[in-house]
Amino acid sequence: MSAIRFDSTKQYYATSSLVAGYALCSSLLAVINKFAITKFNYPGLLTALQYLTSALGVWVLGKFGFLHHDAFTWDTAKKFLPAAIVFYLAIFTNTNLLRHANVDTFIVFRSLTPLLVALADTTFRRQPCPSKLTFISLLIILGGAVGYVATDSAFTLTAYSWAFAYLVTITTEMVYIKHMVMNLGLNTWGFVLYNNFLSLMMAPIFWVLTGEYKEVFAALGANGGDWFELVAFTAVSLSCLFGLLISFFGFAARKAISATAFTVTGVVNKFLTVVINVLIWDKHATPFGLVCLLFTLAGGVLYQQSVTGPPRESSASKQTGDVDENDADENQDKSVSGKHASV
Repeated sequence: MSAIRFDSTKQYYATSSLVAGYALCSSLLAVINKFAITKFNYPGLLTALQYLTSALGVWVLGKFGFLHHDAFTWDTAKKFLPAAIVFYLAIFTNTNLLRHANVDTFIVFRSLTPLLVALADTTFRRQPCPSKLTFISLLIILGGAVGYVATDSAFTLTAYSWAFAYLVTITTEMVYIKHMVMNLGLNTWGFVLYNNFLSLMMAPIFWVLTGEYKEVFAALGANGGDWFELVAFTAVSLSCLFGLLISFFGFAARKAISATAFTVTGVVNKFLTVVINVLIWDKHATPFGLVCLLFTLAGGVLYQQSVTGPPRESSASKQTGDVDENDADENQDKSVSGKHASV
């Protein structure tokens, strides 16, 4: 019994560390990316540099024995490619949203994802329907987002077009990559390598389709070859570093908790993002808009409380000790999301 209790405690703290690491990286990355895109206004090239840093970083650290990742094979790459495409589109729309809108608008639309992910989890991954309290908390998130949009003085069609594109892609990414994590069998660093390397291969396609390459070459020509700026270099370097960190913590956390709990974790940690944004940025929402934004985040906290509780076991599993794969996935999701409601 003591060994089981020790293993359970060890797993709890390990998962807590992963969720906390993801929360910290996620809360800082939005502000870092917004700063980077203002100093280096090329979203396609910025994301490509992030993918290059992450893929190359995993490969180099693996070569020196600092980490272990699954070997790259084209058969596995083909299986993972659809997830990589969705991931790339989510990052691409995210970066363009930050390019055309303030951080508050990004946070509000990011806050809408738990409601959509919960519905998608129930529909496509056969997860149980949210409880009444859980559903109410998700509706609070939705209500705060609607209030923010209705009072957003900085509303532009371009910004909100990217916002809706981001909302669709990030919801799909949350659910589909959770499915891949649970079924493909790669370790965490393997997922980071495959995800970023395949995304890097797709980057030139979007770079050409959007015409951004023309802007980059024009800027290089206008600067006469002297295009290095310390501030821009620092901002891009920080963005790439945190891109690698969030890749690791993101995939590790996806393995540990449900898709909806993972999504809500990304929403709740935006409290820190809001504070940083208000302190250092002059382009943020009106006071009422900030209240609506905090309302959506409060809904995220309520959601975390609504899923707190011990995992339920079916009577059949208690009698026979035999649980099918879907039930095991469900119980694992509920157990960890309940344990880490306070993270």
